[in-house]
Amino acid sequence: MRALIRELVVRVIQRVGNWFEQRLQLTGTIKHTMAHPVPRRTASWFYVFGSAALTVFLLQLVTGILLAIVYVPSAGEAWSSLQALNTQISAGWFIRALHGWGSNFMLAIVAIHMVQVFLFGAHKYPRELTWIVGVFLLLMTLGMAFTGQVLRFDQDAYWGLGIGTSIVSRVPVLGPPLVSLLLGGPIIAAATLSRFFALHVFVIPGALIAFVGIHLLLVLKLGINEWPMPGRIVRRATYLQEYHELTERDGVPFVPGAIVKDLFFSAAILLSIAVCAFVLGPFGPGGQPDPTIIQTAPRPDFFFLWLYALLSLLPPSSETPILLIGPAIALIALIGLPFVAGQGEKSWRRRPIAVLTILLIAVGLGALTRLALHTPWSPVMDAWSGLPIPTKYLVGRSPLERQGALVFQSKQCRNCHSLGDTGGQRGPALDQVAVRLTQDQLIRQVIQGGGNMPAYGNNLSPPQTTALVAFLQTLHPIGQAPARDASQTELSKLGLGP
Repeated sequence: MRALIRELVVRVIQRVGNWFEQRLQLTGTIKHTMAHPVPRRTASWFYVFGSAALTVFLLQLVTGILLAIVYVPSAGEAWSSLQALNTQISAGWFIRALHGWGSNFMLAIVAIHMVQVFLFGAHKYPRELTWIVGVFLLLMTLGMAFTGQVLRFDQDAYWGLGIGTSIVSRVPVLGPPLVSLLLGGPIIAAATLSRFFALHVFVIPGALIAFVGIHLLLVLKLGINEWPMPGRIVRRATYLQEYHELTERDGVPFVPGAIVKDLFFSAAILLSIAVCAFVLGPFGPGGQPDPTIIQTAPRPDFFFLWLYALLSLLPPSSETPILLIGPAIALIALIGLPFVAGQGEKSWRRRPIAVLTILLIAVGLGALTRLALHTPWSPVMDAWSGLPIPTKYLVGRSPLERQGALVFQSKQCRNCHSLGDTGGQRGPALDQVAVRLTQDQLIRQVIQGGGNMPAYGNNLSPPQTTALVAFLQTLHPIGQAPARDASQTELSKLGLGP
């Protein structure tokens, strides 16, 4: 009886399989993929990072879908929905932890894979496009990590987003439109989270899936890079023939020759993520986002700490040029690498400049990350907003200006800015701010933020903003007039202005 049932089940499975095969015709493709030859020495533990990155990406897709069922992408509900996942929904905290630690592991594995590809010369002919696609995969993985942190929408996420958008706003011409596109307006508001939710759940994952497909296709078409033997030179005229001869002479089928190590390493990575998730738990959320609460040392997730340390160390005058020019140069260098160094030695043993470059980058990023772990990303802020504004800044002020001083005090502006040599050092001193900024510029800075300052448009009523700016306009040296728009000055001369 059991044998009869078993035979019936086998027949049903065969019929179903044949039905799908007649329509999809995938058997040949699958067999070709499994049997495609790879050089024997590439079936090593040095070539397992690409498949591990794909495995972790699949984990991110599954856990992300589960989280999206519960997560509410709105400024009022995001924090509460994450708290519900942490405390009220069965295994919700574990799924969040898997997703968070999976993000860190994926970034680390993709970065290690890029380093391994570079040192083993796998960016050279004919794999230039494979390298370029890999560069964009790294950038999109970083984008996934950043947008994921924003969706936590706690204090660190709010301040991190403020700093990130302030960097974007410095891009000439395109900066303001890009900020408006990201935030849904000039400030962090109700539409912001829905934008980042769309980026994190739809746009970037969709692009990642497309680029991963292209990357895998290129690997199948061009083959896996051979072991970089010293003295084996890459020449465009002969490389393809030499590689074909190598795989025929000393090649093994991808399955099972190379896939066994991939499976073991991917399983070990998944187990490590699960252990970290179970023991260390999910990331946040911390305190609810509130730009009026400045007593915080906001830090991004681990892989962006180096950037915040760099921001704190750069002189203000060089911040914008370095932030705009540095990434552009790095991206051009990465994309142009296979075209500049597309031939020659592959072995890292005979490429000392490549090894030195990796060491310098690793030491630099490591040092900056170490600094960011133990110091804030911007100057020390240790002021207490309860300290009264010095009397000299209130003498002879109008009722509106005194009302602005109260707003200045109650919104804890002195936690970041000094006034009369007392106050925080996170932002610039305000004793002479009226000389540096016109009334319109002050209004825009308060409402939209900029630099290291978050936007306060949602936290100040129009009367409060008017009063605050009126008080700030009184902060200039005696005998020196506040800054004024030059065009308004000319109109006044003509009797056309106020």
